Amino acid sequence: MHPIVKLQKDWFKEGHTTSYEFRKEQLQKLKKMLNTFEKPILQALKFDLGKSEYEAYTAEIAFLKSEINDHIKHLKEWMAPVRVKAPLTHAGSKNYIMKEPYGTALVIAPWNYPVQLAVAPVIGAVASGNTVIIKPSELTPTVSWVIKRMIEQYFPPHYIAVIEGDKEVTQELMDQPIDYVFFTGSVPVGKKIMEQASKRLIPVTLELGGKSPAIVHQDANIDLAAKRIAWGKFTNAGQTCIAPDYLYVHHEVKPKFLNALQKYIFEFYGEESLLNEDYVKIVNRSHFDRLSSYLDEGNILAGGRVDSMQLRIEPTIIDQVTWSDEVMQEEIFGPILPILTYDDLEGIINEINEHPKPLALYYFGGSEEDQQKVTQSISFGGGCINDTLYHILNPHLPFGGVGESGMGSYHGKASFDTFSHEKSITKQTTKFDQKFRYPGSKIGLKAIKTILG
Repeated sequence: MHPIVKLQKDWFKEGHTTSYEFRKEQLQKLKKMLNTFEKPILQALKFDLGKSEYEAYTAEIAFLKSEINDHIKHLKEWMAPVRVKAPLTHAGSKNYIMKEPYGTALVIAPWNYPVQLAVAPVIGAVASGNTVIIKPSELTPTVSWVIKRMIEQYFPPHYIAVIEGDKEVTQELMDQPIDYVFFTGSVPVGKKIMEQASKRLIPVTLELGGKSPAIVHQDANIDLAAKRIAWGKFTNAGQTCIAPDYLYVHHEVKPKFLNALQKYIFEFYGEESLLNEDYVKIVNRSHFDRLSSYLDEGNILAGGRVDSMQLRIEPTIIDQVTWSDEVMQEEIFGPILPILTYDDLEGIINEINEHPKPLALYYFGGSEEDQQKVTQSISFGGGCINDTLYHILNPHLPFGGVGESGMGSYHGKASFDTFSHEKSITKQTTKFDQKFRYPGSKIGLKAIKTILG
């Protein structure tokens, strides 16, 4: 067994994490940790990904602080046993559900929001009373180094530890007798994680991705739709698992929409976005080359220029794209937005349903009937009507995928529930006994038929 895993499992068994007071104190320490390391976090995100201070703080640090505050506010309520009703056969008994931690949780984080997606699951795991091992992404090494240093400063390794390294380290950790795995990343790697976890029957949460569509119907508020899609798609240079991956636009509003979309791209990033120091770069050469290859497809309406030295690609709109093009074969995960045109809403609903279930879907339109048709007819993890990304910011909305876009959810109470096992308890009375339950009872069968039908 890996020494850190053994250390945590032995310490967990001693019962240190069970009390409300302990868990609340650890959540407060997490918040203090973020305050203390705010500047190093921002500098590391700038160095590894080119994130501006505004984008880094809002999408990473502020998000985590809000999540911690919500957990602290509701922790006592979430920890309390939940009383449930009982049938007549259980007369005199008390029945309730206890929430207990799994034990040692492994959090495997990605590179696109390397602080937020490493620490957000930890908040739920800590609130639920688990110990935690964090495996940061090796693709953002500076951020990984900062995460390790700040965790080591605030938490002992027998409680929360950071283990850095590449996929071989992940493999080694997956071979350990951990009690829960929380993975955020790509679909292919998620499948491997689930396969490895199944060998030990370890429960998993998989936060994956896929091709998340946005739909702009003919009755949409075109200017606002363009503004919100430009923001949701090109934030973090499109390297967001819930970013609109491609766009369906009704043919009647397409020219007006495309003009508005280009207007907001220029407003947000300037006409020379490659020179904008606040515009995020692509994480590494491999991803840059993959994204650059898509620029040979379709008809580029805006953007398309690249800076191979700085690993930057302009916010790009590609028209005349079909499902047979390479750009439509996998999640883009970059600042390239393919446009597909449609006439009939029912037709694109069927077309989307022919492909794997996406992590997110965004519908822009005024008709409540059409809104309901889209949200009820298409299976997806979560999404917005007349907006993008915003559903992820509500701690009362569980966030997660379905099918190939993932399994399980978190944020707010969903995080606490994810890292908690629901233990069902019946506390039976000793003041009387139901004789019909025992063999030889003369009224047993009649009583069972009367009570249970």
